[in-house]
Amino acid sequence: MPDSRPQTVISQLLDITSERVVARASAAAFGRPLVTNILRAMLVEAMIAEALAPNWEWCSADYASWDFQNSAGVRLEVKQSAAWQSWSIAGSKPSKCSFDIAARTGRWVGVDWVVEAGRNAELYVLAHHPVVGAEADHRDPHQWQFYVIAADKLPASKTISLSGVRALSLPCSLIELPARVDEVAAAPRLVSVALAAD
Repeated sequence: MPDSRPQTVISQLLDITSERVVARASAAAFGRPLVTNILRAMLVEAMIAEALAPNWEWCSADYASWDFQNSAGVRLEVKQSAAWQSWSIAGSKPSKCSFDIAARTGRWVGVDWVVEAGRNAELYVLAHHPVVGAEADHRDPHQWQFYVIAADKLPASKTISLSGVRALSLPCSLIELPARVDEVAAAPRLVSVALAAD
């Protein structure tokens, strides 16, 4: 059956490219100051990747067991939380921030599941966005605070509150993050744990 749509409509549809689709999806996902929880994780990882390159490889992907790894084999996991959410409205109370730090039952190595209880990274960067109200912009890397904590310093719980995080680490800016990550990652206990994991 022949297409009855005008030729101009068909031409416009043929002009749809993967670049246009990606641009539209990017605008929908990241075109507003407040980003949904699921997509905000990718945004924060991208910020951290920019700050830590080239010393750390951004290796997160579908079902990745950690987010970054350095040449010494130290693995880093990123978790994030924001006080002002995409659904927040004027007059709302800020969200109570907490971070998922649960030990896992195993990890993926390629397409194989390896049963191995515990945390899959030696180092955690817990990113907190404290800004609320009209000024809040999750896309602005300089509005974030970063807490760098060795996994063996974290409590044996599934989550940790922001006050719990603050008891373990001082916040740093994105500018300070590379030096802080390298300082904590260089601790002899982390390097030996990373070497043993290989």
